[in-house]
Amino acid sequence: MLIDIIAGARPNFMKIAPIIRVLKARRRAGGKLSYRLIHTGQHYDANMSRAFFEQLDIPEPDVNLEVGGGTQAEQTAGIMVGYERLLLEAPSLLCLVVGDVTSTMACAITAQKLRIPVAHVEAGIRSGDWSMPEEINRLVTDSITNWFFTTSEGAGVNLRRSGIDGEQIFFVGNTMIDTLLVNLPRLSPPDFWDELKLETGEYFVVTLHRPTNVDAAGPFAEMLAAIGKSTRGLPVVFPVHPRTAKTLREMVDLPENMHLVESQPYLQFNYLVRGAKAVITDSGGITEETTVMGVPCLTLRNSTERPETTELGTNELIGTDPAALGPALDRLFAGDWKKGGMPPLWDGKTSERIVAALEKLLCP
Repeated sequence: MLIDIIAGARPNFMKIAPIIRVLKARRRAGGKLSYRLIHTGQHYDANMSRAFFEQLDIPEPDVNLEVGGGTQAEQTAGIMVGYERLLLEAPSLLCLVVGDVTSTMACAITAQKLRIPVAHVEAGIRSGDWSMPEEINRLVTDSITNWFFTTSEGAGVNLRRSGIDGEQIFFVGNTMIDTLLVNLPRLSPPDFWDELKLETGEYFVVTLHRPTNVDAAGPFAEMLAAIGKSTRGLPVVFPVHPRTAKTLREMVDLPENMHLVESQPYLQFNYLVRGAKAVITDSGGITEETTVMGVPCLTLRNSTERPETTELGTNELIGTDPAALGPALDRLFAGDWKKGGMPPLWDGKTSERIVAALEKLLCP
């Protein structure tokens, strides 16, 4: 019984790795489910794609649609055309999508139009911010999904409010945390660790890539200046997303304590996060990892689709006003930052629960 597992971008790779590991183990034990790994090629940078496959022991994709770059519409169209061609030649029993990237939405639409059911891992999360492409992807995907695997009780509430039958919803936990917990002993310092003279707890990590934060050079420069000033001279390591790099090329002056580095592979990036005094980000997934590792996190957004990281974890929403950074970091330096705790079912066993549910649904 063949299921398709869709991956296209960095967050997907971390979410599919433990599911594949469990599926392979169940297959060896006599399980009936097999999988076909489909890489859409949405992220084609080596550090954003190939390195993650190697470090997380993800097998070579069975199919690579190689959609490459382009606008969101161009990528969506390319993925849909490629996946439709594959399904017409060799249909699967189920399309399993993860997260909220373009590949997630495009493959879900394609599968449903060919009457192949869809299961969505990380379903039901909502930011309420329609300016985020990811929010549109979430809404569209969940509107046509058959089975919903959620990371939190709140995500299930969102789905039921939209009319989803509770029997279609499975609260299983977070596969990204499965990946993090199994790889914590393998984290390793990046090549520039000694060169930058980094010391645990004595540097910051910054990641910024949201269009509202990085597309306009003026406001982006103001934010970086505020980060440089508020971090009190400590090194600020900034792994640069390809999108962010375009705007950075327009800038002349950056804070002296800010170090731009290439986007990092999984093991090196999370080594940086684990050892940081704090992380300053506009990512959603990173707030989950900082919560589990107990690292303070400041999110430069006005809303989050992962409220458990603020309600239970180490994350705080700071907003997009650079003036808010100073007071927040003053609290951090004063030792007045919450400790946080672990959200329910973020225990490293999420993928086991997902595969068990799929076996019941597809192999009664």
